[in-house]
Amino acid sequence: MAPLPLVLLCLVLPVAPLAAAQPMRSFSASDGPWRPTESNRTLVSPGGDFAAGFLPAASAGPGTSYRFAVWVVGASSADRTVIWYAHRSKNNSAYVADGASALAFDAAGRLSWSDAGKGTVWSPAPNSSANAAALLLNDTGSLVYGAAWSSFAEPTHTLMPGQAIQGGNGTTTLRSANGRYALVNSATLQLEVGGGHQYANVSSGSALLSLTDDGKLILSGGTPPQLIASDQGATKRVRRLTLDDDGNLRLYSLVPRTRRWSVVWQLVQELCTIRGTCDAGRICVPVGADGVSCVCPPGYSNATLAGPCAPKKKYSGRGGDDKFVRMDFVAFSGGAASTLADPGPLMTKLPPQNLADCERACRQNASCVAFGYKFGGDRTCLQYTALEDGYWSPATEMSTYLRVASSANDSNPFTGMTDMIETVCPVRLSLPVPPKRARTTIRHVATIAALFAAELLAGVASFWAFLRKYSQYREMARTLGLEYLPAGGPRRFSYAELKAATRDFSDVVGRGAYGTVFRGELPDRRAVAVKQLHGVGGGEAEFWAEVTIIARMHHLNLVRMWGFCADRDQRMLVYEYVPNGSLDRYLFVSGGGGGSGGGGADDGSSSPPSSSEHRQQPLLDLHTRYRIALGVARAIAYLHEECLEWVLHCDIKPENILLEDDFCPKVSDFGLSKLTSKRDKVTMSRIRGTRGYMAPEWVIHREPITAKADVYSFGMVLLELVSGRRNYGFRQESVGSEDWYFPKWAYEKVYVERRIEDILDPRIAASCAYDDAASVATVERMVKTAMWCLQDRAEMRPSMGKVAKMLEGSVEITEPVKPTIFCVQDD
Repeated sequence: MAPLPLVLLCLVLPVAPLAAAQPMRSFSASDGPWRPTESNRTLVSPGGDFAAGFLPAASAGPGTSYRFAVWVVGASSADRTVIWYAHRSKNNSAYVADGASALAFDAAGRLSWSDAGKGTVWSPAPNSSANAAALLLNDTGSLVYGAAWSSFAEPTHTLMPGQAIQGGNGTTTLRSANGRYALVNSATLQLEVGGGHQYANVSSGSALLSLTDDGKLILSGGTPPQLIASDQGATKRVRRLTLDDDGNLRLYSLVPRTRRWSVVWQLVQELCTIRGTCDAGRICVPVGADGVSCVCPPGYSNATLAGPCAPKKKYSGRGGDDKFVRMDFVAFSGGAASTLADPGPLMTKLPPQNLADCERACRQNASCVAFGYKFGGDRTCLQYTALEDGYWSPATEMSTYLRVASSANDSNPFTGMTDMIETVCPVRLSLPVPPKRARTTIRHVATIAALFAAELLAGVASFWAFLRKYSQYREMARTLGLEYLPAGGPRRFSYAELKAATRDFSDVVGRGAYGTVFRGELPDRRAVAVKQLHGVGGGEAEFWAEVTIIARMHHLNLVRMWGFCADRDQRMLVYEYVPNGSLDRYLFVSGGGGGSGGGGADDGSSSPPSSSEHRQQPLLDLHTRYRIALGVARAIAYLHEECLEWVLHCDIKPENILLEDDFCPKVSDFGLSKLTSKRDKVTMSRIRGTRGYMAPEWVIHREPITAKADVYSFGMVLLELVSGRRNYGFRQESVGSEDWYFPKWAYEKVYVERRIEDILDPRIAASCAYDDAASVATVERMVKTAMWCLQDRAEMRPSMGKVAKMLEGSVEITEPVKPTIFCVQDD
């Protein structure tokens, strides 16, 4: 039982912030006047996600004027996202008043916001009687005043789930907080400055109706009548559809864990196509996925980073002292809501003509500052008298020719394929004078005879050279034993070569049951991992035959063997070097053994870690762990089902899974166990592998095993990938309880308690990326596959080929049977 002072402290701490903020569930006539200067006085929804009160006006300094607004509570007290504010219905501008004003009920029982100097600033439902009514804030974000008024009926710049967007008859439904942009008739986005310039539609022939709780944007008409956001279906999320100040309509989702907003949908993908993004004369260029940059075109300049651009040098406009600079994929709007079919006042569409005529027409017009030309069959020609709303986009299919002074020499960043490709090469042909007929016949006969004799002599010489070389190579092959290797087999290294490459076997990167691994470098600068085998029986012929079989195994997720050494009693294998080391270094917090190259440690033991191994490894996210599991499953399935020889790995564990620079997995130490044909089973005279990863039939019954033993080991590795903990380490931590067996504990957490987050690696669960539905489905698929791999009866486990398909999601996974507990006794 906790001490009494600690219990009192836990009860007091959550209440203190609420008391300081003075939250109200309702505001009625019994409450005193509510003044803007009372910053700690707020109206809070029952669930605590929304609040309402006075905030400083955005256009005024702190403490000078205030607006009455509703906002979403963020991660901190200062992190507020306003979703509604009291405003004028005509232009959506906020009602503001100074700190001396107050929100109160008058003698008639009606609520109003009054200012001594201006009278009534704002009143909800002023023409209806609302006696005894109270101002409430619902969990939907709706501010209601009795049954006569709701903030949902007067949207500002944000639409909340369940709120029907108002519109029709030419009315504006949403307007950005800065007043520059508006969503008209629930269908069209337009720039309000300068008369209304449309630039985007919500959907062709449809209008926006409402936003649902699960993230669907409901439209009028169409099949189906909805737009689905990227997090559609996620529950317990606060969502909002907002027309932002940059003119884009975006759907936001509040991540519950961090209380931060995430953009899950936006209407305009190319931000530069939004009207009014850049000032006159400037060209909008996208920067990354969510940014833009406004630059001056060549020959134009501006002393500041903002504002319109003007020509650096003047030209007469009569021709002779100007030139045209070509800017590929650049277009200008031409003023109003113009299109090619209906150009604006600053743009003129000329009859179809070629490029030279289009340039000539612009040069003859003194007010023409640029012309656009579309290289296509329609020969579109446009003239601009002013540069408005310029933007760069390959979708324009347009090149703009800017008129500048002939002495301008600015560099042009808007260039594409501007050079003509010469496809026809001029060749001058000359015919010789034909010789006399008699001499021509003699010359042809002599030429043919000489060529025949030369070919005959070359053939005889080549055949003799081949026989000589063949005899030499045959004697060399017999001396070195190369007749045991097929053509194109692995390279044979001498002991002296590998000793020099490994610097006298000084750089140890791993030790295991099969031997010791050294890092080396070949004369061609290739990094290699040299495994010095211990206790390898059999003669040279049997060893070479086994090496040949291993070398023929080529797979993306298998470590590649480049050669071998068989000098006297020395047996070594040369693998490619995998720089990132083994999986256990990244998977387990306490680190682990394993070599850093091909053929890592076999039993988990390793040499003392180097200084580089002490550095904290990066966290493997869930997507990377899934790719590692799928790659290992495909590699083992290749060994079991696709090789000419049936190969059992017999020691699948994180130490034998190596990672490349891009964390692509590579399985090592395959083929070092006994090889047999696909029709036979394997009986081992001694237990191979690592405790904790061996199948029950191998450990307890000592029965003949099949490929299902590797399936069991892979299932244990798959659980470790999800949980980030050792299976035998878990057993040591849980001695004395009923949950000592790792697969049983995992099964009960997932299928009995339904708490899949308990089995997930806490480092991944703490990240924001795990909240999405795709991540939960991936974890469930990995755990369900592991449960089938860990069945105690070998015939109940799927093959590795089916395991790979289960991870890919191409086959349906049924509910697994609970794994049976078994115990491994130490010898």
